[in-house]
Amino acid sequence: MYGDRVRNPALLDRIVCADDAAMLIRDGMTVGMSGFTRAGEAKAVPMALAARARQSPLSITLITGASLGNDLDKTLAEAHVLARRLPFQSDPALRKAINAGEVMFVDQHLSETVELLRTRQLGPIDVAVIEAVAITEQGGIVPTTSVGNSATFSILAEKVIIEINLSQSDMLEGLHDIYIPTHRPTRMPIPVVAPESRVGLPFIPIDPDKIAAIVITEKLDSSSTILPPDDETRAIAGHLSEFLEHEVKAGRLTNSLQPLQAGIGTIANAVLHGLIETPFHNLKMYSEVLQDSTFDLFDAGKLDFASGSSITLSAEKYRSVMPDFARYKSRLILRPQEISNHPEVVRRLGIICINTALEFDLYGNVNSTHVAGTQMMNGIGGSGDFARNGYLSIFVTKATAKDGRISSVVPMASHVDHNEHDVDILVTEFGLADLRGLAPRERAPLIIANCAHPDYRDELADYFRRAVARGGHTPHVLEEALSWHVRLKETGSMR
Repeated sequence: MYGDRVRNPALLDRIVCADDAAMLIRDGMTVGMSGFTRAGEAKAVPMALAARARQSPLSITLITGASLGNDLDKTLAEAHVLARRLPFQSDPALRKAINAGEVMFVDQHLSETVELLRTRQLGPIDVAVIEAVAITEQGGIVPTTSVGNSATFSILAEKVIIEINLSQSDMLEGLHDIYIPTHRPTRMPIPVVAPESRVGLPFIPIDPDKIAAIVITEKLDSSSTILPPDDETRAIAGHLSEFLEHEVKAGRLTNSLQPLQAGIGTIANAVLHGLIETPFHNLKMYSEVLQDSTFDLFDAGKLDFASGSSITLSAEKYRSVMPDFARYKSRLILRPQEISNHPEVVRRLGIICINTALEFDLYGNVNSTHVAGTQMMNGIGGSGDFARNGYLSIFVTKATAKDGRISSVVPMASHVDHNEHDVDILVTEFGLADLRGLAPRERAPLIIANCAHPDYRDELADYFRRAVARGGHTPHVLEEALSWHVRLKETGSMR
């Protein structure tokens, strides 16, 4: 019955229901699960596991590629299945449990998780649960809309559960490029020399004897939560496009730019969408997540090729892209996230990296993860992999949040994910600060004038003047450096 999807006949008798497959996962295990930014996650087995845990409590360490869709993190957190979670998440219910100390969250660079597993600094992986389009004649796993960490989970796990999702188009087969680096310290260079380089296999190679259960599902990925561009995000896109045009005029770039990376979310998506109305052409992407803007750029004739680790689309864009996927397929690759985010490849390709900040300070230190320094939002994701190694490291954000009560430009960042050494360009709707080649005392006036909201500029300028009077290479009034965050906690506003 499912022979076109499970093409190894010996595996057909391993098809079971989700409840039976979930029984392979026991209390205390470490589970590796497919899924990267709400795309390609296993959908039935984790729900069955949560249902079982409500009757018979159990807890696991759950490792994924990135965030999960279909409210899986919410369901697992509320069923108290998660003792430990890594390396990224974006669910409000799980976030609440993390910040309450109920779930131990390990925030990691997305390129590093499988390196730690491969060298047994983490793990071992007891069970991998992987969504697939198909299983090949040799037992290879063909992923769906994401690769993430699925390849290494499958290779390292003692047992593998595969969810064959019949709602995922068989057109996805052939899209993936599964390359696993050799072991260090004798590792050979990763042979990706362009976004379109194909260097691996179109499936995950494993011993079919490890496949302990196969579950048939039909549930779609969750839609992305990005919002359409608004006045502020269009302004951010405009400032960045103007800057890139200046770089072309200066002879540092061509109108094809260099490969583009953009983080997940509304602002980054809007910035890429803004490139449609520019003179740039024959663009390429080497990124993690291929969002709506990727396909908008394809349709506008601006983008030639895109490499990522997942495809995450809004409901409207999904309805237009997937039925016509054959038109895009030859211009797409999905890779393991350790390759899409690998510092070696990012440095080699000279990527222009665009990521989102929660806040940044007067000297260019960026906080991407912690609200007011303590409350985890989502995680660092891949932004560190790209920011440290890219040709241009760009961070974008709106100048204020919560109806102006929070300034995104502060005297001192309350948590630092990307220090001043890794940040080249800062952009808000008010302007752009090019920090390249500037000392700290030169950066602060530029950031205040170009990026801060007018309601906060005078106070920032006053702080900087008084800090300079005290001296120092990076001047601060230490007893006031986090006073804006204290004010926010006490009054609900930084004003």
